[in-house]
Amino acid sequence: MNDEHEQEFRDFVAARSPALLRTAYLLTGDVHHAQDLLQTALLASARRWSRIRHRDEPERYVRRAMYRHQVNWWRARARRPEVLAAEPPDRDARADHSAATVQRHALMDLLRRLPSRQRAVVVLRYYEDRSEAEVAELLGISLGTVRSQASKALRKLRAYQAESYESPGYVRAGR
Repeated sequence: MNDEHEQEFRDFVAARSPALLRTAYLLTGDVHHAQDLLQTALLASARRWSRIRHRDEPERYVRRAMYRHQVNWWRARARRPEVLAAEPPDRDARADHSAATVQRHALMDLLRRLPSRQRAVVVLRYYEDRSEAEVAELLGISLGTVRSQASKALRKLRAYQAESYESPGYVRAGR
């Protein structure tokens, strides 16, 4: 990579890493896994930067690398319980984020309970607001699979949320 390309890549990483890390966190549910996932995707992108830098969306390439790597990781590992980190990236310590933190933890708890593929579909469809076709392309699955996984995931999230509301220790944020 020549000096000009290297500087372009560094600028891209500096500008887009926070947003990419938030998405990686939602996909993995763990800050350390998210950092590893982003690092792996950026490394793959750096190797091909001279080719992808001319495209309109080099970020799309990085995101696709993240999703594909995550899907491959899901397929390669045996199912085991995951532990979520206490705090997601980019937390501003000066402001009072208690209500948002409670909601974020509740959401991450619900997302963590979903199977990995359903979690990826939910993150891509609803957090990143991608079309079903884009999700199918990024994850390498059919459009019908995206629809069925999204439907199953939303049904499970609603059921999990209803269970949470009915539990005796539940306290709504803001009360």
